[in-house]
Amino acid sequence: MQGALTHGAMIKKFLFKTAQTLMMQPLYRQMRGLTIGTRTMVLRPSGEVMLIRHTYAPGWLFPGGGVERGEAIYEAAMREVAEESGIVAGEEPQLHGMYLNDEQFPGDHVACFVLRKFSEREFKGNLEIAEARFFAPDALPEGTTRGTRRRIAEVLNGTAITRSW
Repeated sequence: MQGALTHGAMIKKFLFKTAQTLMMQPLYRQMRGLTIGTRTMVLRPSGEVMLIRHTYAPGWLFPGGGVERGEAIYEAAMREVAEESGIVAGEEPQLHGMYLNDEQFPGDHVACFVLRKFSEREFKGNLEIAEARFFAPDALPEGTTRGTRRRIAEVLNGTAITRSW
């Protein structure tokens, strides 16, 4: 009986998370004046950068997502990286900067982190993430978002930091 309750609770959690992602988050973004999320640039020693591609939106970008209630922003960054790419942080990521993401979502702010020490696990994708791969900075895939390209240039080339994502 206990196992059935646990299984049922897991199903409810999965259904809630799916509804939250597909319906509640877009509605919340429209109603709330300010949101905060993370994006983390995961860099191999060779300089390759991890990018993900969602199942529900075009483009390649850094792994990341919203900060949950009661969650520190650093914890959110590490959680999102693990969920979306299989990367397990070996250190606390470094905060690169805070950016206004008004172009995509009015009132949204993005904390961009850089993670250089980590371990890699096999990642096959899921309902949210179609693909997660490392790319050389000079061979980014077509569709890499402008904000992602700007952050790569800032971190790797010393390009001046802008405050808009």
